Amino acid sequence: MRVGITSPVVTQVPGAHSEWERAAGIEDLGEIAAAADRLGFHHLTCSEHVGVPTEVAEQRGATYWDPLATLGYLAARTTRIRLATQVLVLGYHHPLAIAKRYGTLDRVSGGRLVLGLGVGSLAEEFALLGAQFEGRGARADDALAALRASLSRREPEYHGEHYDYAGFVVEPHAVQERVPMWIGGRTLRSLRRAVRFGDGWVPFGLGTAQLRELLAQVELPANFEVVLSPGHALDPIADPAGTVNSLAQLRGAGATLAGVRLRAESADHYCEQLSALAGIAARIA
Repeated sequence: MRVGITSPVVTQVPGAHSEWERAAGIEDLGEIAAAADRLGFHHLTCSEHVGVPTEVAEQRGATYWDPLATLGYLAARTTRIRLATQVLVLGYHHPLAIAKRYGTLDRVSGGRLVLGLGVGSLAEEFALLGAQFEGRGARADDALAALRASLSRREPEYHGEHYDYAGFVVEPHAVQERVPMWIGGRTLRSLRRAVRFGDGWVPFGLGTAQLRELLAQVELPANFEVVLSPGHALDPIADPAGTVNSLAQLRGAGATLAGVRLRAESADHYCEQLSALAGIAARIA
């Protein structure tokens, strides 16, 4: 099991971020990304919300940095670590818009893009963007099929129920022959969607027993990623034993990748935590 980082600063959910993140800026994030890159972590993340309804922000948070701008900057500060959208909402974009924008990111990062993608759940945000909320699952499936047919192609072609196109050049496009697509969700349907269209599953809000139960119902393809996260931030300096136990629980639940948050009091402290976590991860790999 490899370990990636759920990036601090860029998403600030109440109860799930540290106080220092409120005032942190892009330089702090860049230092953290450079440290994670140097220490050999698998990936960094950035999620997507355009506008969160005020009443919803009390639970989900209001701070969501734009993933394309953020990961583009982090690409320039790193050389190896993968850059994962976790997640883009499919219904907010035409598949070719994703292919062009994030294909360009794949090009400028030297082939380090991971596309985390989800169906979406905020009806108010769909309405804000003029996107159709009803039937979004079927549209998402069609968008995923379109993306699989179009990513890494100069002249993509796809003919589906909701998306139909040919005769367009998309340049630049992704340099990876197969851009990894991780599908977010917390249901059996989302896992089956991930197996059908993607290369990995990124569930959220599920306990280890629930995860094992869901994973036992589906035959996973070879090299399929199961990206699991503890339900709490890790403290590898102050609590190395707890960190080991948390990672072991994820591996026992079926994780091939762990996506972790870290407790910290500053960006410098976060980098120190990364160093301690790298040592622990190396011992239990």
